[in-house]
Amino acid sequence: MRTAYDVETVRSAERALMARLPDGALMQRAAAGLAVACADLLGKVYGSRVALLVGSGDNGGDALYAGARLARRGAGVTALLLSPDRAHAGGLAALRAAGGTVTDAESDTAEETVSRADLVLDGIVGIGGRGGLRPRAARLAEAARGLVVAVDLPSGVDADTGEVHGDAVRATATVTFGAYKPGLLVDPAREYAGALRLVGIGLEPPYEQAAVEALHHADVAALLPEPTGESDKYRRGVVGVVAGSERYPGAAVLAVAGALHGGAGAVRYAGPAADAVLARFPETLVSAGPPAKAGRVQSWVIGPGLGDDASGLLDVLTSDVPVLIDADGLRLADVNAVRSRTAPTVLTPHAGEAAALLGVARDEVEGQRLTSVRSLASRYAATVLLKGSTTLIASPDAPSPVRVNPTGTPWLATAGSGDVLSGLTGSLLAAGLHPLDAASAAAYLHGLAARFASNGAPVSAQDVAHAVPAAWRDVRGS
Repeated sequence: MRTAYDVETVRSAERALMARLPDGALMQRAAAGLAVACADLLGKVYGSRVALLVGSGDNGGDALYAGARLARRGAGVTALLLSPDRAHAGGLAALRAAGGTVTDAESDTAEETVSRADLVLDGIVGIGGRGGLRPRAARLAEAARGLVVAVDLPSGVDADTGEVHGDAVRATATVTFGAYKPGLLVDPAREYAGALRLVGIGLEPPYEQAAVEALHHADVAALLPEPTGESDKYRRGVVGVVAGSERYPGAAVLAVAGALHGGAGAVRYAGPAADAVLARFPETLVSAGPPAKAGRVQSWVIGPGLGDDASGLLDVLTSDVPVLIDADGLRLADVNAVRSRTAPTVLTPHAGEAAALLGVARDEVEGQRLTSVRSLASRYAATVLLKGSTTLIASPDAPSPVRVNPTGTPWLATAGSGDVLSGLTGSLLAAGLHPLDAASAAAYLHGLAARFASNGAPVSAQDVAHAVPAAWRDVRGS
């Protein structure tokens, strides 16, 4: 599992470590790892041109010491100082001793130096920085034409939230020290970070203080249910689906597809699209009556393609089993009715739906994804899966880490894919998984299935549903 920690937790771990080490040892560890990563990216260090964008803090010191190491290996290294009077003195001395050049970032040749560099090292602002880049720094960052490596975090992005306010460095790669920071895993900042490389420097932040975490194959494999010889459909889990309408029967079909491919022992469908569902999945147990009379279920999925029909919502919300609410159900469900439930609830909005639930603009949700998913989980006392460029899952049980889904593909942004995800999550809820685990594992499988189905080409929601078993096998085989 990949874990990320907020700035204060990282700073606390750094202070504890520095108290046990000789002065400057921690910076030397970071610089050594940074130099190795830069050398790997360059391929050939000797004769390469490296430009350092150096700010006033320890972040600039890391860049200077790494630049010195590269200079000793034959690179032509030039440091451009954005705050000459406050640049790290030890790092400057090391770079000069190694044969590097130091110049003012305000010089007439600064932008040309950056544009001609094979690699530009971003040491402008560290993890404590707030707000966008200042104009001069922004122009220099924009001038880069070669590889851009961010030191710990791209300058101009928020380490704790992943928000970007103003200009920021767009890195080819980010070399981060000791622990991941939430902004490296969450959009929009994640798009600025490029490839991530973690350099171990001896930090030991406590896991229970993690702010964000991302599951790996092995983590998901440990969560997935597996039937035994004594299993029957109820032991495996029966999912109830309330979805679809005369106008949108396909939503019901896709939600049922997600549930069936997600390992459900059976799916009960209650709604007006029974004929369409049976035509595609004859094993589905359909009911013409309200959800309360559909028969025993161990979870409910409600919302995809409902339109304005809220007739089944009360039955579902007053049930004593986990409930997933998606799409139209999000618009129709009353916040107090959701909060008052004693059984778990999962909400699966996209950014537009989340904005409506929070009463804010969509741009605000997309720019503040971590804040938004936490706010929704608190407001509704529910687990929230916020779909998007980075899918986030937050539990109402603070201070649980927010999970970020590492799988998926932009081709997944296609009609009906969310309906498949709803059914898949409902199936894992019916199997008894904790809501946070069910939503996290479902998002992981869903994204992986989309990769398998797409293979670099457009994909349909049906393709994604059909690829879920392959994703499941891939995860279990890890």
